[in-house]
Amino acid sequence: MMNRRQFGSLTLGSLAALSTRELWAREAQKDSDRYFYFAIIADPHIIDNFYDGPEGNAEDTESIFHTTERLVSARDFINGLQPAVEKVFLVGDYFHNYPSTDYDFYFQNKTRLDRAKEITDGFKMPVYIGFGNHDYDVHRLPREFSHRLFAAKFNLKPYYTVEYKEWKLIHLNNQLGNTWNSSSSDFDPDIGSFGELQLNWLEAELHKGKPTIVFTHYPLWDCIPTEVSGYGLHPLLRKYRDTIRLVIAGHWHKWIDFAHTFGPQHYVMAATSYDPNAYMLMEADNQTQTIRFLNASLVEWSTHFSGPYVRQSPV
Repeated sequence: MMNRRQFGSLTLGSLAALSTRELWAREAQKDSDRYFYFAIIADPHIIDNFYDGPEGNAEDTESIFHTTERLVSARDFINGLQPAVEKVFLVGDYFHNYPSTDYDFYFQNKTRLDRAKEITDGFKMPVYIGFGNHDYDVHRLPREFSHRLFAAKFNLKPYYTVEYKEWKLIHLNNQLGNTWNSSSSDFDPDIGSFGELQLNWLEAELHKGKPTIVFTHYPLWDCIPTEVSGYGLHPLLRKYRDTIRLVIAGHWHKWIDFAHTFGPQHYVMAATSYDPNAYMLMEADNQTQTIRFLNASLVEWSTHFSGPYVRQSPV
């Protein structure tokens, strides 16, 4: 006898084999000018020896002690894919909270920041990291503390664009608006906001008309729609819905498909901190300016989990 989960695993394994053969068949064309492959991961929540728990629930507490091994597993898998993945994008919560409010502490000790960087330095391709809520500590530390530390440790800005081939891939930061300003009357870190400066920058990037993929840590459902006299992320997404091909978020640690609720296709992805198979493998077609989510058939929607993407030789 087998239970539903075991049966589902067999089914997902079969789908994985079919999906892998399709990917390998595409590689046989060796048309690197037309296609490029990238991967997306989210919420690794790396900890260190200074970690002081527990988390808010038993499930989070159990998972936090496996975050390093699960991110390493995802990394090693992605490194082994052919055709080679050319870029990896990490959608926030790179590490899990701050063990100290002393800036010098992070240079006098090996912390979760260093451990996270060691793991991602092991990717064979560039990894582009975005900010998540746990990459700040606005109840104890100003946002500038995190920005200074990210610049020193990772050479990263709070938000930025990666231009590659025909594409723009944009890391937004939903912690820069008033809902994340502890001195503002709008302070509520459970809600994402971007701030007028970042929104103006984003519109300037979108106005250039290149096909674009947007990453933001909070799902759009958790982001304030408008911030300045009707101006905000949600109206921008609808205005440029023909330019933006995808919006990807994390934070919820579950797979959710919002379809075109907010204009462009919007996915929320699961966390490597729960499942080493929580990655998105994407094929970008430079000719048609479209994206394929190659392992979408393996996702167990509305859960933390996805089936493994099985590597095998083409038939």
